[in-house]
Amino acid sequence: MINDFYDKLETRDEMTRSLALQMELPKQLAHAKSSSPAYQEILADVDPAAINSMQALAELPVTRKSDLLDRQAAARPFGGLATAKAGDMVRVYASPGPIYEPEGDAADYWRTARAMYAAGVRAGDLLHNTLSYHFTPAGFMIESGARAIGCGVFPAGTGQTELQVNAIVDLQPNVYCGTPSFLKILIDKAAEMNADISCIKKGVVGGEALPPSLRATLADHGVEVLQFYGTADVGTIAYESPAKEGLILDEEIVIEIVTPGTGDPVAEGEVGEILVTSFSKHYPLVRFATGDMSKFLPGASPCGRTNTRIAGWMGRADQTTKVKGMFVRPEQIADVLKRHPQIAKARLVVDRQDVNDTMTLHCEAAEQNDGLADAIRSSLREVCKLRGEVVFVGSGELASDGKVIDDVRNYE
Repeated sequence: MINDFYDKLETRDEMTRSLALQMELPKQLAHAKSSSPAYQEILADVDPAAINSMQALAELPVTRKSDLLDRQAAARPFGGLATAKAGDMVRVYASPGPIYEPEGDAADYWRTARAMYAAGVRAGDLLHNTLSYHFTPAGFMIESGARAIGCGVFPAGTGQTELQVNAIVDLQPNVYCGTPSFLKILIDKAAEMNADISCIKKGVVGGEALPPSLRATLADHGVEVLQFYGTADVGTIAYESPAKEGLILDEEIVIEIVTPGTGDPVAEGEVGEILVTSFSKHYPLVRFATGDMSKFLPGASPCGRTNTRIAGWMGRADQTTKVKGMFVRPEQIADVLKRHPQIAKARLVVDRQDVNDTMTLHCEAAEQNDGLADAIRSSLREVCKLRGEVVFVGSGELASDGKVIDDVRNYE
């Protein structure tokens, strides 16, 4: 097992990391407020000096993907969230929407080096990078870490499997970067071509789930793969170490896990939506809702890295569904719950009887009576513009899987 570390930040004790957060978080919020037109507005009533803890951070507004779309439509290209204009950036990217993301001139801007180092990438390695170099920053995210570590990259990009196999045979890279499923495709293509690509021993994989069966298959072909998780908005969020026990949070961001549709932290061990506060000087997103679901894991990794771990990607938080032609969103269910503080936890179950859509709000509540049920039904109708039923359940009966809306309709 590789047991050395990229830097000393990875092995800080909890108190040192907490003190660093107390010092750096107010500075970053002051920077965002003074340098970003959008955050001058969003944080207008906030004193950055007072935001020096996770509890204080949790009181600030959430910035959502939909907010980026709206703000960028009003103020191209970055909606006032970036601290410089497009021409001052190294590159500008586009995600579906379109949503435009900047790349600033900071070293290892996407902070991928730490994740790649944990996966065994070292100076002098040659990386076969199959992530896209077009529109999205995925390919350049790997380049960012490779430059920081001191290794070379073959920018293979996506597709053209036969040409990629030929390049691997000729160049003999020892590291694969890309999605795990595409690595399997390349292995199968090489077998079909009777080509030897056994030079690849290590893999840095992301962009999709890594089932244990696929990991085992890749290992059977001599490739040890470890995961990294990041987004085009905030760069690397977490990464896997050789211990393979969850994903370790990056050292230069702050993570919260909240109930989808809200900014409220979930109970310990529960699944929720990942919010990221970035320490980027160029794009200082605050409480940015990634739309991805995960949960915190207790304790530290046995590999010696001491930062908090998450369970990895556990689905999408956007549980919006359509009932009788009307969209129902997690935010609406959160609104209903705020009107009735007696409800400790709830889940809206959407089903179908014959050809009719139905929705039932399952509630854990200390108070359970017809009067409260009638009041909740009224709130459902007022907020969602649809009739719904209410069912009370016992404390702890609802699963802690992060679901606010559960669509169980069968369309077969």
